Amino acid sequence: MPKEDLFTNHELSWLNDSGSDSDVVLSSRVRLARNFRQIPFPNRADFEQLAEVQKLAGSVLEDIEGAMDEPFDRIAIEKLSSLEKNVLIEKHLISSNLVRNPQYRSAFISSDRRCSIMVNEEDHLRIQCMVSGLDLAIPFAMASRADDLIESKLDIAFDEKMGYLTSCPTNLGTGLRASVMLHLPGLVFTRNINNIINISPQLGLAVRGMYGEGTDVVGNIFQISNQLTLGFTEAELIENLTSAVKEIIAHERRARKALQLYTKDRLEDEVWRAYGLLSYARFLSDTETLTLLSKVRLGIDMGLISEVEPKCFSEILIASRTNYLQNQAGNENMSKNEIDKRRAGVVREILAQNSKRR
Repeated sequence: MPKEDLFTNHELSWLNDSGSDSDVVLSSRVRLARNFRQIPFPNRADFEQLAEVQKLAGSVLEDIEGAMDEPFDRIAIEKLSSLEKNVLIEKHLISSNLVRNPQYRSAFISSDRRCSIMVNEEDHLRIQCMVSGLDLAIPFAMASRADDLIESKLDIAFDEKMGYLTSCPTNLGTGLRASVMLHLPGLVFTRNINNIINISPQLGLAVRGMYGEGTDVVGNIFQISNQLTLGFTEAELIENLTSAVKEIIAHERRARKALQLYTKDRLEDEVWRAYGLLSYARFLSDTETLTLLSKVRLGIDMGLISEVEPKCFSEILIASRTNYLQNQAGNENMSKNEIDKRRAGVVREILAQNSKRR
């Protein structure tokens, strides 16, 4: 995939409804935090040390491409426009931390967009891999392949008792953070979502919004991840999260059945109203789009709507983001009305392209 598609293509291979349990689970991600020995963490390093980290990371990029059998785009964060940075954040390919201080920060992003390696984020290296649906084993294997190659070539900070040394104490040990993105309208509509949120810390899990820590939940999309890494093996962390997510999937499906059993007419009305608004509205705000989109996706998954392909959900999820729309228009000074009008047009276009009546 050409490099320019990073900013202009709204389709992502790890968010295409092709994975296991994709009626509830949108994607699975594994991230590994790694640091070089004898170089201060990025928040303590000077520009010369940050440049050295970039040089070391770049020296193994070709080897990583060979190990992953996938070419990578090398992205210098400080050379991107503000819109381009935010588009990559909206696509979950980099974090907001990486762009906060862009000097000597970079990202290596695979051509299939399933893997990215952030350089000089909170840690020297953040290796993240993503796949569609519920399957943490595959992204873990992908991230481990890159990690093994890096550790075979470079000196990584590791302590026999503490494990991998990281900038944040909660990442000490394995340095692994696994997360799953879920669509949970059933639990939200039946008001059972708080039970999940309240019990999660007791299971060592964190529940956050679509873009992780510090973000609000919009469109009934949640990220669930492990909170701790110290004292557990990678396999234990992944198994614990997978088991918890399977329980949540079961609760979500039961909630959807309850909605269909007890409020079918009301549910059907809300789903079709949402579909009608997305199909014909001339102005749509960011939050309104995600709220309506969630209802439409619920209708598709429950068999109430058969007019469009399920993948319209993930396409609109990316293509309706504000920075993506502005970048497509080549104008970062668009008014809210201009953005909302363009968003509505993009939504109508994607629904039409995914219509089964074409």
